[in-house]
Amino acid sequence: MAYTTLVSADELARHLQDPDWIIFDCRFALSDTSLGHNAYLQSHIPGARYVHLDDDMSSAVTPKTGRHPLPDPQVLAQKLSAWGVDASKQVVVYDDSFGSMAVKMWWLLRWLGHNNVALLDGNWPLWVKKKLPVTAELPQITPAKFVVNVQYDMVAHVNEVNEARQEACRLIIDARPEQRFTGEREALDKVAGHIPGAVNWVFEENLDFDGTYLPAEELKEAYTNLLHGVKPHNVIHSCGSGVTACHNMLAMEVAGLSSGKLYAGSWSEWITDPSRPVATGEATPHPSRVHADDLDCA
Repeated sequence: MAYTTLVSADELARHLQDPDWIIFDCRFALSDTSLGHNAYLQSHIPGARYVHLDDDMSSAVTPKTGRHPLPDPQVLAQKLSAWGVDASKQVVVYDDSFGSMAVKMWWLLRWLGHNNVALLDGNWPLWVKKKLPVTAELPQITPAKFVVNVQYDMVAHVNEVNEARQEACRLIIDARPEQRFTGEREALDKVAGHIPGAVNWVFEENLDFDGTYLPAEELKEAYTNLLHGVKPHNVIHSCGSGVTACHNMLAMEVAGLSSGKLYAGSWSEWITDPSRPVATGEATPHPSRVHADDLDCA
């Protein structure tokens, strides 16, 4: 069986000795970029390889990009080959922050054409709570050949985002905390606020009390209400730098909905051009979006 959204801790534990399962530890803290790797060296799920958000999941930042630009597909493919990933492998990703970092690796693998990738539901905290195996031993890796098949239609570029914010048939969902979205507080980026027309759905809303994702039917109800008739494939996901937005994309996939597109540059790219509009306060619905089902939306 292939896993493409979530995999339970018990299921992963049963496959720790399976050479066709590859695990990635994606622990990372924006406030201390070495924290995740140091934690990995101390203890991790047996067999896990460490993936760094800045060094592996992103390319170099420029004055026109967000804080975590997409990596070069061929460069990431070379790393995946060195980590032992090929088309036959089931990949599992995890972190210690509710999946908020690991979801980017989930999305990146799908972007490169590898669909058999799942987030460990409950992540590292649940794994430890269940007293499942951990180790400080680094994995013995057999290299493989990862073949890239980039899914270009999974990405929304800034011009498309600018058009979408003005269209009643499309919706931008921002995964950042409410106070960052409204502009009340901004600790990471130089400008506070949000893309005009966007709505706020904080990624933690996808989670149950134990840190696992909510059941599919609950997520479907929540997102159906949020979309207000907008077709799921017409959604663009954003956040601060294109990372936590993937959490909402995964939630929609769990719910059986199309996850839409990722605005990879997100807010930190949007604000690099001062001519782009900025909104503050709570989201203001598009004036013509009474209910998108009432419109001629494809």
